[in-house]
Amino acid sequence: MADPSNPAEVRFGKIDDIKSRVAAAIDASRRYLFSIQDREDGYWCGELGADTTLVSDYILLHRLLGTEDAARTQKCAAEILNRQNPDGGWPIYNDGPSNISASVKAYFALKMAGYRPEHPQLQKARERILALGGVTEVNTFTKIYLCFLGQYDYDAVPAIPPEITLFPKWFWFNIYEISSWSRAILVPLSIAYAKKPFKKIPDEEGIDELFVGGRTKSRLRLRWAKKLVSWRNFFLLLDRLIHFFERVHVRPLRSRALKVAEKWMLERLEMSDGLGAIYPGIMNSIIALRCLGYSLDDPQVIRAMDEFEKLGIEEETTFRMQPCMSPVWDTAYAVFALAESGVPAHDPRLVQPCEWMLKKQVTRKGDWCVKNSKAAPAGWYFEFNNEFYPDVDDSAQVLLALSRVKTSNESYHDRSVRRALDWILSMQCKNGGWASFDKDNDRMVFQQIPFADHNAMLDPPTVDITGRVLECLATYGYSLKDEPVRRAVEFIRSEQEPDGSWFGRWGANYIYGTMLVLRGLEAVGVDYHEPWVLQAVEWLRMMQNPDGGWGETCGSYDDANAKGVGPSTASQTAWAVMGLLAANDTRNDSLQHGIAYLLKNQRREGSWDESLYTGTGFPRVFYLMYYMYRQYFPLLALTTYAKATAASEEERMRIVRRRQ
Repeated sequence: MADPSNPAEVRFGKIDDIKSRVAAAIDASRRYLFSIQDREDGYWCGELGADTTLVSDYILLHRLLGTEDAARTQKCAAEILNRQNPDGGWPIYNDGPSNISASVKAYFALKMAGYRPEHPQLQKARERILALGGVTEVNTFTKIYLCFLGQYDYDAVPAIPPEITLFPKWFWFNIYEISSWSRAILVPLSIAYAKKPFKKIPDEEGIDELFVGGRTKSRLRLRWAKKLVSWRNFFLLLDRLIHFFERVHVRPLRSRALKVAEKWMLERLEMSDGLGAIYPGIMNSIIALRCLGYSLDDPQVIRAMDEFEKLGIEEETTFRMQPCMSPVWDTAYAVFALAESGVPAHDPRLVQPCEWMLKKQVTRKGDWCVKNSKAAPAGWYFEFNNEFYPDVDDSAQVLLALSRVKTSNESYHDRSVRRALDWILSMQCKNGGWASFDKDNDRMVFQQIPFADHNAMLDPPTVDITGRVLECLATYGYSLKDEPVRRAVEFIRSEQEPDGSWFGRWGANYIYGTMLVLRGLEAVGVDYHEPWVLQAVEWLRMMQNPDGGWGETCGSYDDANAKGVGPSTASQTAWAVMGLLAANDTRNDSLQHGIAYLLKNQRREGSWDESLYTGTGFPRVFYLMYYMYRQYFPLLALTTYAKATAASEEERMRIVRRRQ
């Protein structure tokens, strides 16, 4: 009979039953992951979900190009309508509040799809959009897209002149002082800004009704800051000057700037799945190529369009778009979780994907070398092909996967690992942390630039990536004796929140950041009895939901009171469980209840389900649903738990034997 004083036994039954249930769950999860593995190359690539802005932009792009497919447009409209909030607007993550930019884009897309203002769902949307402040409150990129079809004024949007590509690399501001994804978005958009494309649409498809008080009476330009002397006002003054020179056609360097921007863009279209291999970069590059005079049947346009269309997922009644694809990331994590769960290092099902990843290792220098010129290329990127943009996070996770598998060419494997470790170490920032794509990309003042309202102008070091790098380095023999590790730990300590948690830049949110930090600290040998580590563990325990799981909505990026708060999900519960285990918290009730949640919510075929977004693109602006997170993170958590409890039991038995 179960002991009522022991939560584990109350929830599961006897200890042996716990072990058997965990073992069965691990086995079922392994089988499920192998069942969705690519049969030809061995990789994994789950769907990457995003909000309706991508579908709305899809309609807009094809309208601008004159390449609409009427049936596809109606499927896009159905997808948009299916995801409307009860209040009439559209969110940027499931169950999130209505967002003004997403809502305006959705409304405009529906009108272009033939829906009239009197349609009940459009009526409700219009009311919500006006309540949120109307069209003038949308972000800069949305305003520029609206300009393409005559729904906003070019003179009122923040200027993105192509002359920014002419600034030398040593200059205080140049394109390499902003994040890699911003470069991929802004350089082609600067070409479009210079050329100012315009396509007339029927009046009945316009959105003048979304301007509070009417379009002619609306204040279209950005407002000055109340503080007269401020960086915002400085950049707004520059913006006004640029617009003045645009109006009087004083642009002596425009022709040269356009050629430089075109060359930059074309170079980065090579060896990639489109510019930056991300949706906005690809879309903007298509528009830019057309602005530069490339025809629809030009090979560059055809290739960019092909990559763009590959991101679409068409079903019987709906059509949706992915922001990019995630094969390297998903494969690295799936291999790591499976290998940790006991799949042998020489199993062909793990060897094949690792050899596939080794072939994806970067061999040429990309944008990262501007601030890291002496390092040899060696990292990995996120997508199928993105040679210019390897990132530290993917590279560290690939190395963790490779450390668990024996590939057929041992010397090639070892050389690749060594080069990648050297590259990661070379990417360490001055403050001891690691960023994603660039080194020391942290001039915060540039976030005040008028067109920087996508909230991701920079790529500063973050603790979640730094924690993963520490785990990776420890796997290959690094410890607190090594200077890069000591500097990284100091960076992590300096970034800890007063409540003990850590911010998660690339996953939602503090649960993610705290888990990765704790795993990294454990790996390099930081004592889990340290007060600051114990404080982090206590924060995780405090955030547990009554159902035994953990959850945190993307709203925690906007509201500090939402930290660690939200409906339980499989992925976030797994993160919390791994965080507790990294601090050797194997006997606490919280851990047992977390394991119980994962076991209870596993489906018969070995998978887990969740409907909420747990991935982060740009905090407060763009979020992601990784369909694979709910699969490999619970497997990794259950495996880590099984190993930790087995080790704990073994240690207990040793103590008993010594006493005897």
